Amino acid sequence: MPPELQYPPEVIARPLKRLARTVSKVLWRVEYVGLENIPRVGDKGYVVASNHQTYVDPFWIAAPIRQKTQFMAFDGAFGWFLIGPIIRYLGAFPVSQNPKSFASAFRTALRALDDGAALVIFPEGSRQVANGELLEMKAGAMRIAIARRSPVLPVTIIGGNRIWPQGWAAPRLFRRLRIVYHAPFVPETDDAEVETERLREAILSRANY
Repeated sequence: MPPELQYPPEVIARPLKRLARTVSKVLWRVEYVGLENIPRVGDKGYVVASNHQTYVDPFWIAAPIRQKTQFMAFDGAFGWFLIGPIIRYLGAFPVSQNPKSFASAFRTALRALDDGAALVIFPEGSRQVANGELLEMKAGAMRIAIARRSPVLPVTIIGGNRIWPQGWAAPRLFRRLRIVYHAPFVPETDDAEVETERLREAILSRANY
């Protein structure tokens, strides 16, 4: 039997999210846009799919989300000193390019949705470089959403590429950052490639913000 999904107790999760928002506003002047688009807490799980610019992205994105949260994360991070145990405690589970690993992560992701969690995924798979250009998006996130016909909450991170992109050893502080939550949508087809393109367009539609 697969292990139980890991969630921090609510009495710890909520203060941690408030702390993450406070620290982010001080260190990076983060601005949240479209918070009204975040689904209300309920029994139905949904996918949160975002572009990926920094290692801090999961904390920034999850901070305003009141629903219990799971994160699909790069498997190598689970072996890092302190970081590995912390992200596992906060609800992260590993995925890699290995087919067996992805199959296991796919099953865990479906369990998270069935359990009513907000499932945070970065379809690019790796962080963007300093120019902030969106990398190729893998179809796995939309395959997961299609399997459960789960709502998808697209998120755009703007400015993270000037804080801690791929290739930088450490983050820059006191840079402006914007996190945009777009209107959720439910997959309309069983074609993951088509739905991934729909997701990509939503994430790129930051011009209105």
